[in-house]
Amino acid sequence: MKIFKIIAVVLLIAFVGIQFLPKQINESQTTSKGDFLVVNKVPANIKNKLQTSCFDCHSNNTNYPWYSKIQPVAKFLENHVIDGKKELNFSEWDSLSVRRKKSKLKAIVNQIKDDEMPLNSYTIIHRNAKFTEAEKQEMIEWMTQKRDSL
Repeated sequence: MKIFKIIAVVLLIAFVGIQFLPKQINESQTTSKGDFLVVNKVPANIKNKLQTSCFDCHSNNTNYPWYSKIQPVAKFLENHVIDGKKELNFSEWDSLSVRRKKSKLKAIVNQIKDDEMPLNSYTIIHRNAKFTEAEKQEMIEWMTQKRDSL
């Protein structure tokens, strides 16, 4: 029983200690001129779904949940957002070449069709981020039209 108490105390100290690790926060108070929503005339329904389902991981404006302040969850979310922005950052859309934009729009369509995005790990907690069949179809059609217009 004594070893159990020692292990519990060590784990508690470690848990408290990791709370002091620095956290990289992805929150911008401004919208850039090159933002996807600024550069494109996006219908309200598409805009709302993008903001709800995509922008937390794929823009410079993450809306963090309360549990994002607790390590090791904070580190997981930080890495997840960094990886998401490496793949696609809607806040820097206008910096992409036309060819790259077309490629990204095609990838968005394919990932929505294949139910790869938004990630299941995200929609488990953010239920409103999940696409209905009608929303999927609207998003796919709009993104395809946008790609074809470039």
